[in-house]
Amino acid sequence: MKKKLALIAVAAAALCATSMPVFAGDDLITIGFAQVGHESDWRTASTQSAQAVFSAENGYDLQFVDCDNDSAAQLEAVRGFIEQDVDYIIIDPIVATGWDTVLTECEDAGIPVIVIDRTIDDSDKYVSWVGSNFLTEGIACGEWLKAYAEAKGIEEINALVIEGTNGSSAQIGRTDGFNQVAEENGWNILDSQDGDFTQNGGQEVMESYCKSYEGQFNVVICQNDNEAFGAMDAMKAAGVSYGPNGDVVLVSFDGNRPAMESLLAGDLTAVFECNPLAAPDVEKVIQQLEAGETPEKEIYMVEGWFANEDVVSSITIDGEEQPVTQMTQEVLDARAY
Repeated sequence: MKKKLALIAVAAAALCATSMPVFAGDDLITIGFAQVGHESDWRTASTQSAQAVFSAENGYDLQFVDCDNDSAAQLEAVRGFIEQDVDYIIIDPIVATGWDTVLTECEDAGIPVIVIDRTIDDSDKYVSWVGSNFLTEGIACGEWLKAYAEAKGIEEINALVIEGTNGSSAQIGRTDGFNQVAEENGWNILDSQDGDFTQNGGQEVMESYCKSYEGQFNVVICQNDNEAFGAMDAMKAAGVSYGPNGDVVLVSFDGNRPAMESLLAGDLTAVFECNPLAAPDVEKVIQQLEAGETPEKEIYMVEGWFANEDVVSSITIDGEEQPVTQMTQEVLDARAY
C-alpha cells in the first residue's frame, strides 16, 4: 500500500511542478476543500493531487476536510469554510442533491465554489465543475462488452453489477449508461447492488452474489477499482475464475495504477478510466477568476478505455469512434498515476 501511495504522490508532485504561484509575496489564496473521504485509491490520488497543487509554495493555503462519506458532515464543512471566509471552496459532492441552500450561503458570502468529480443536480450556484462524464463511461463499458462478446463468441450476457455509493453522480451515470446498452442488446442483469465504492463493500456484495447466483453469471461490472479488488477476493474464495482466461469477464472503472497492474496481469478484462487529477484544471479556473475572466461552466478530464486483450480496437459512442488501448508495460509506465 505504501508503494501505491508513493507512486500517487510522485505523480501529483510532477503535476504541480509546472504550477505557478498566483500571488507573489506573502499573500496566500485560501482554499477550503470538502473531500468525499478516503474510500478508494482514486480518492487518495484526488486528495494528493490537490495537496500538491494547492501548496504554500504555489501560493495557497489549503484547508482540507475529509468528510468520511458523510453528507451532513460535508455540508457542515462547507459552512465552516464560509465562517473562515476562505477565498474559494472546492467540493467533491458525496451525493448529487441537497446542495442549493448551502451554495446560496456561499454565494451570499461572495465565495466562489468549484465542484470536482461528482456533480450537483439541484443547484447551479457554482462557478465551474471539473470532472468526468459518468454516463459516457457507462456507455463505453457497455459498447466495449458488446464488441468483446462478439469477438470472443460469447452468445449470452448474464451480468452482475456492483454499484458505487447510491445517489452519487458516478453511480447514477455509470449505471444508466451501462443499462442503456444492456437494454438495447437484451442482456440479463441478474442483480445490481451498492458496494459503496469500497473494497470491503465489493467483497461483501460479491460473496452474496457467489452464493445466490452460483454458476449463473459470466460478467461482473464493478463501478470502481477497489470494489473490483474485493470482488476478486470473493470469487477466488468461491472458486470462480475471472479475467480474460477465466469464466467471468471482470470490468472496473477508475483506472488507478493498482487496477492497471491487475489489468496487465490478466485479472481484470477491461478498465474504464476516471481521471482523479483535477487539481491542475481547478487551479486554471482560480487563475482565470483572479484575472477577472469567466471560466467554462463544465470542464471534462481527458480519459481513455483500456483492455487486457487486443480484440476490440475501438468503440463508437454518439457517432464518434474512440480507441480502446491494450494495456502493456510500456503503456503502464507512461501513466501519471
